[in-house]
Amino acid sequence: MSAPYSPPFTVTSAALAMVVEIAGEVGRMGALSSSGNVPRLRRENRIRSIHASLAIENNTLTLEQVTAVISGKRVLGPPSEIQEVKNAFIAYEAMDSWNPSSSKDLLAAHRILMHGLAADAGRFRSTSVGIAQGKRIVHLAPPAGRVPVLMKDLLGWLRTGKVHPLVAGCVFHYELEFIHPFTDGNGRMGRLWQTLILSRWNPLFSYLPVESVIRERQAEYYKVLGTCDKAGDSSAFIEFLLAALLKALREAAAAESSGTKSALSQHQVEILRQCQTETAIGDLMAIAERRDRTKFRNQILKPLLEAGLVEMTLPDKPNSRLQKYRITPAGCSQL
Repeated sequence: MSAPYSPPFTVTSAALAMVVEIAGEVGRMGALSSSGNVPRLRRENRIRSIHASLAIENNTLTLEQVTAVISGKRVLGPPSEIQEVKNAFIAYEAMDSWNPSSSKDLLAAHRILMHGLAADAGRFRSTSVGIAQGKRIVHLAPPAGRVPVLMKDLLGWLRTGKVHPLVAGCVFHYELEFIHPFTDGNGRMGRLWQTLILSRWNPLFSYLPVESVIRERQAEYYKVLGTCDKAGDSSAFIEFLLAALLKALREAAAAESSGTKSALSQHQVEILRQCQTETAIGDLMAIAERRDRTKFRNQILKPLLEAGLVEMTLPDKPNSRLQKYRITPAGCSQL
């Protein structure tokens, strides 16, 4: 019986050190996320991920245009690029339903990503492909006939779960780019699937915009891929992607720790101070100088509740004048 397939790579001391650092950052991010101070920032991070991943593939839409497309607004731009954004958003939103080691789910994801963009969306390629820089071929992918076997081996290796997800995600990303199983969309699939693999280790990675860091280092990204092709293993790519993950985590942690505080109005800050003791809604309205209870709830109080900065201690009825509120630990951190 032949030994199980294992991609060629080495976990260097530098890579191991970054795994430890990333685990520490994840712990700190978890503490921030437990406050509930993250829904808006997570949505923004997902949009940044989609924008950056598509920009790497030469999509010209701006971050503002991508945000508008995802919000269902009309945008002037190339129809194919608008379709790319719509597809990517659906794919990232569907991640929770996929199994990282499932060939069926991998093909389903590609079908979504390339819907309306590629005739063979959701199917492995049936022709030879190569990656060119100018007139020079820099990577000739394995023959099409080998793709199903190579992907079966790679997914089987991932299924064993013997490698830390931080490393496994990097290796899978590289191997997918090397095999190039699709006629188009391989880059965005590699980045999406690495996010999926990492999200199974910790859900925080579902919203980590590591694609933005990769885009900033796009030239190095392609250079490292070429270096690994020549070396015959993905060790250098593992180091590159771990460094990108670490940078993205630190940036996200900084945004989450300061984002809500910077978005609060002066009235909301005063309400947080008042709610250090249980306070009736009427008193909070007086602080905000508001007489319309509905507008006060929707415009000032609701954002504080959704962010987890205050909680209702006397719910009674939804429109009761007896409602009382107090600050949460997350709210205290904003003062």
